[in-house]
Amino acid sequence: MSVWINEDAKVIVQGITGRQGLFHATKMAEYGTNLVGGCTPGKGGQTVDLGVREVPVWDSVEDAIKATDADASVVYVPPPFAAGAIMEAAEAFDRIKGEGVIICITEGIPTLDMVKAVAYVDDRPGIRLIGPNCPGIITPGDTGGAKIGIMPGHIHAKGRIGIVSKSGTLTYEAVAQTMSINEGQSTCIGIGGDPVNGTGFIDCLAAFQADSQTEAIVMIGEIGGSAEEEAAAWAKDNVTKPIVGFVAGATAPPGKRMGHAGAIISGGKGTAAEKFAAFEEAGIHVARDPSEIGAVLKTALEQAGLL
Repeated sequence: MSVWINEDAKVIVQGITGRQGLFHATKMAEYGTNLVGGCTPGKGGQTVDLGVREVPVWDSVEDAIKATDADASVVYVPPPFAAGAIMEAAEAFDRIKGEGVIICITEGIPTLDMVKAVAYVDDRPGIRLIGPNCPGIITPGDTGGAKIGIMPGHIHAKGRIGIVSKSGTLTYEAVAQTMSINEGQSTCIGIGGDPVNGTGFIDCLAAFQADSQTEAIVMIGEIGGSAEEEAAAWAKDNVTKPIVGFVAGATAPPGKRMGHAGAIISGGKGTAAEKFAAFEEAGIHVARDPSEIGAVLKTALEQAGLL
């Protein structure tokens, strides 16, 4: 099992002929992702060389899905056009298949554009949006797997730990920490740190709770907003698997944005201390430093009788 993306998922790349799209499409194909093609308006009929194979290009997401029966699309489209690309994919998946996963890597999308795009996706219950401004999602397999995004595939291994994080870099650190105690990952999800995005912590916790392969969860938040507190409260009542939580930005001064657009303490709310307290209240095992995640996870597994 896995969360939302299995090892055989058929993936298309929006913006595959661009520099970023082509580079990361090549890395995805090298990892073993079943990348079946891409789309760029006006470039339909061409092919692109991904090293391990060539794939076709279509003018639209609709054409690509009809030709390939794709399950997911990843968006490498410049910020002014990315929200439109998300909505195009949502409409096409909804109309043709009734379901689909859209992963948007692009950062710097105007907030009002994302408000419109998220509302558009929300009106189509079978469509899931991950991102924007995120590293993507990866389900490691026995050999390769499905890597949809920009994460380095070689650091992952198939296992039983589900990881969800607002931060791309800290996703990779969490992976390294699980590997340090000889644990692999079921699925790793980077949800991004923008104020307006698609999939959130609670969505991921619910999916990991329902996934038979996932036996423990690592959740990495950051200062700003209340998503971590809401997720902790939800997990207390709904998640039976052990969770390890970390919050980035503990040393950030109030009013100063740290990295992500959503990572800002405003009006004294959204501090790391508040989020850590919410974790502890919910029974989540807390790591106070990223380097502690592995050790805390090992303790959590032991206490749950999983080691």
